[in-house]
Amino acid sequence: MAEAFNELTLPAEKAERYATVAEEIASVLDGEPNLTARMATVASMLAASFDTFFWTGFYVVDPDKERELVVGPYQGTLGCLRIAFGRGVCGAAAATGQTQLVPDVHAFPGHIACDGLSASEVVVPVFDSAGALIAVFDVDSTELAAFDEVDARWLEAILKATFS
Repeated sequence: MAEAFNELTLPAEKAERYATVAEEIASVLDGEPNLTARMATVASMLAASFDTFFWTGFYVVDPDKERELVVGPYQGTLGCLRIAFGRGVCGAAAATGQTQLVPDVHAFPGHIACDGLSASEVVVPVFDSAGALIAVFDVDSTELAAFDEVDARWLEAILKATFS
């Protein structure tokens, strides 16, 4: 099924592109129970679908360290290995359970520069079917203000459909 995705021509309009990618992600993951496989597939397919996505991936709640995220499946340059809840954009999403839409990461208090090329970011908390936080999904861009409410809402919808 993934091979078909590689041949798919995606719509130019952002919301339509997200809708198409969401359908493809659901199709590829149909019947796959493994959490790591699901995360790796989501990160890969989204990274391949949007030119502005510079770093795309998951920071997973570490079950062995209280209130700490550890890098999970991702696409892009080297990511931070660990992030405490409340620290940086990812930590803020984990601590609040709210999507963080940041047009200029350099203006975000406590921003963690895992890669100095990142200029804007959207981070979405990921919950399981019981409503427990299992990860955050982080997308960085080298462009300022690369993300908007369309990105935030579609990423939230894709992650909810995939993990809860």
